[in-house]
Amino acid sequence: MSETKTAIFPSSGPYTPGIVSGGFLFIAGQVGIKADGTIGATIEEQTQLVIENLGNILRAAGCDFKDVVKATTYITKPEYLQAYNKIYMEYFPEPRPARATVIAGLVDEKFLIEIEAIAKLP
Repeated sequence: MSETKTAIFPSSGPYTPGIVSGGFLFIAGQVGIKADGTIGATIEEQTQLVIENLGNILRAAGCDFKDVVKATTYITKPEYLQAYNKIYMEYFPEPRPARATVIAGLVDEKFLIEIEAIAKLP
């Protein structure tokens, strides 16, 4: 028996930003970039943009931040953690999602943060 998958914001690129399957929304890693291609200059700006991008995908699937059950964050420097946490906590209500935070290099050195998430469909 195969599970149905529905794309959220289908992409012409090699990935889909969001997939709905099995009662969950799986969101691909989002970075701090605007629709016009502008990249945030600071960790605060990029974190805000990343979370706004996540929110757009959540809303397109009928979800909200309260529905996120798991988040994985990749940041390029440990000293970014405090600024990231401050903004993250403004969006994700209690109980906050289970989360992993990894210090890692990203696909482009201009990106300081990337977040992927899984949300339970309401």
